[in-house]
Amino acid sequence: MMPKTAPIAASLVLLLTACAPSGQEELKAWMDEQRQLTKPQVQPIAEPKKFTPQAYTQESVTDPFSNLKLTQALKRESAQSTSNAALVAPELSRRKEPLEGFPLDAMKMVGSLLKEGKPVALVRVDNLLYQVRPGNYLGQNFGKIMKVAETEVVLREIVQDAAGEWIERTATLQLQERSK
Repeated sequence: MMPKTAPIAASLVLLLTACAPSGQEELKAWMDEQRQLTKPQVQPIAEPKKFTPQAYTQESVTDPFSNLKLTQALKRESAQSTSNAALVAPELSRRKEPLEGFPLDAMKMVGSLLKEGKPVALVRVDNLLYQVRPGNYLGQNFGKIMKVAETEVVLREIVQDAAGEWIERTATLQLQERSK
């Protein structure tokens, strides 16, 4: 008989513990008290600023779509293109040097030295070593060597911008550390 009464006793114990107070009433009372004590503080929004429209004062200026404005712009553009063409004209008439057949990123500066008191850079292209001086040309963008330093070669290149105009820019060829 003992074994049949054990499950009944266990269920009776469970039922009694479920009816016991859980201890959360105290917690719920504290939370309700805190809700009543807490008051949100909202800052009032500032008044919007008054919009004052500006008067249009460009009525006396030349219309941007007038023929006068267009002819002035065309004259400026033609004058600028002739000055930019002057940058390239001497470059096209001279004989190309051997290192102008290679892009600048295919060249590596591997050293520098003084030869007869003048700086000379050593440039490697396709496993061949070349000596270059200020005044020589490098790369495919009419790159003229302006300065040879211990760690770099400074070039002046003449390239076309996005609008097709010829512009000057500075490029450098940095000394490359030997890779192991």
